[in-house]
Amino acid sequence: MAVIVKYVVERNGEEKMTFTSKADADAYDKMLDMADELFGLLGKSELLEDEAKQEDLAMFLAQNKEEVLYALGAKRRPTPKKAKKVEAVADATEETQQEDAA
Repeated sequence: MAVIVKYVVERNGEEKMTFTSKADADAYDKMLDMADELFGLLGKSELLEDEAKQEDLAMFLAQNKEEVLYALGAKRRPTPKKAKKVEAVADATEETQQEDAA
């Protein structure tokens, strides 16, 4: 018999998503926090009166946080040299994780 640890992200008594990694669960929870804040901000605008569209847009912006930060000028895009290094590290990490899973 195997013991499996699961991390459940819950909002207002509703289960949103289940993860096997605490880090992934925390990241998802943080993204939902951002979406909630963005929803409030969008609600102050009269551009979108449909709450469902406000919620969808808030979730989209939260899911694409890095691109939003680049667009706002709050963060610089990595230079191609740095991007290749980051990509190589990410690939190596992914390969290690796959080997560990096997």
